[in-house]
Amino acid sequence: MDVGHAHAMFEWGLNWTIASHLNNFLVLHSAVVEWRDKGVLLSAESGSGKSTLSAELSLQGWRLLSDELALIDHDLNLVPLSRPVSLKNDSIEVIGARHPKASFGPIAKATHKGTVAHLMAPQSSVERNHVPAIPKLIVFPKWSAGSLLRVQAIGSGQAALRLIDQAFNYSMLGVDGFNRVVALVRAAEAWEIEYSSLDEAREALEDLVLERG
Repeated sequence: MDVGHAHAMFEWGLNWTIASHLNNFLVLHSAVVEWRDKGVLLSAESGSGKSTLSAELSLQGWRLLSDELALIDHDLNLVPLSRPVSLKNDSIEVIGARHPKASFGPIAKATHKGTVAHLMAPQSSVERNHVPAIPKLIVFPKWSAGSLLRVQAIGSGQAALRLIDQAFNYSMLGVDGFNRVVALVRAAEAWEIEYSSLDEAREALEDLVLERG
């Protein structure tokens, strides 16, 4: 192993450990952010831009709970896992150019995921790492080059199926996993956002929180 990849390997190992062993939580492949005391899940497949979007939001005053894993307890609380945001390839330059004062760790090049760097989590988010959030919105984001902003409501049934597809331990939890997903989609409205502009995506999310959260 290239010693320059050590920090990236540590993060991936930590993700695997959390997803494989914290079965008191429903664990979803999702970023989690909060604005105006409203928790928002950003659930998407790898490569959809959720880490880049959560990094941008965290640098624009949103609270960062996680850029990768949503931990949902029995009471439907979103348990914080605030830590450095893993950015890859072009996202590193995009966030660095938009936020010149942002603090990055060392860059790992030529990993199996390309170039990886970690953005320091805001101190305000770290200090509240013991305070859970209440889920108010579920958003399925997708960055698409050159696309116009599209914001579309998603039915609770479709949202549940998408979340199950992005869950690490849904099958292991059995009935409890099903009940938690059902409770989640009943408690939080689901939306799909396609965008090419981070500014437009942030504004759309803030509008959703104000109007629907």
